Amino acid sequence: MSEREKILRYYRGSGDGDLAARLLELAETALRNRKYKVSEFLDPYGYSIAETIGAHYGNLKLLSNGGYSGAERVKAIFVNNEFRGTPDLNVEVLAAKWDERYYQLTHRDVLGALMGLGIRREIIGDIIMCGQGCQMIIDASLTGFIIQDFKAIGPAPVVVSRLNLSDIVPREEKIKEIRTTVASLRLDVIAAAGFGTSRTTMSDEIGVGKLKVNWQDAKNSAQPIKIGDIISMRGRGRVEVCELLGQTKKGRISILLKRFM
Repeated sequence: MSEREKILRYYRGSGDGDLAARLLELAETALRNRKYKVSEFLDPYGYSIAETIGAHYGNLKLLSNGGYSGAERVKAIFVNNEFRGTPDLNVEVLAAKWDERYYQLTHRDVLGALMGLGIRREIIGDIIMCGQGCQMIIDASLTGFIIQDFKAIGPAPVVVSRLNLSDIVPREEKIKEIRTTVASLRLDVIAAAGFGTSRTTMSDEIGVGKLKVNWQDAKNSAQPIKIGDIISMRGRGRVEVCELLGQTKKGRISILLKRFM
């Protein structure tokens, strides 16, 4: 069995075969044309697939870029070692502004409005909330369309303008440390502690597909969680499992979580 088939078989088993196939095609095209190929925007898990593929091709190097240092969503760039030029990422940044005296909008509101225009998530990089509006990292192919058609987010009128990549304001996330004890390291238990809700409520949220673990859809409430895992919940941010601090006399597990809001 070829390395290509091994990679595809592995990721088909986790439901990510289509993404793995697209990234493999980019890598193989870069090898054939001795240049480079750039993916659409990937979340951290998607980029880990690109890293797996890149590791299997000796004449390629893998780069990542999301428009600014520290970007969460990035493009994977497969570059042939014989290529001597500079890859074109085809990335731009747009500013969207609204009157915050009357409208309090969130990341979720902005993303929902963009996708409501028929824009696929893979075309959109990070959305950075800042001041009276936000900055949106996007694929440059849609710049004109967004400037022309992105006029409102819900009831809020929006004005969109171009920025330079050097104007991007790095994300400032609010981080809350949570030291608590839990009965087990199940997903519903850890997520309930991190997001401040009941285990029953969290099980319901998992059941309707609102949670991801390491940017993959959560399997079920009993999914085991370990140190370093990232639990994200639609509309609520994410929680990182940082440290196991030991066991209490009553047998509960003491843990340190970080919640990013």
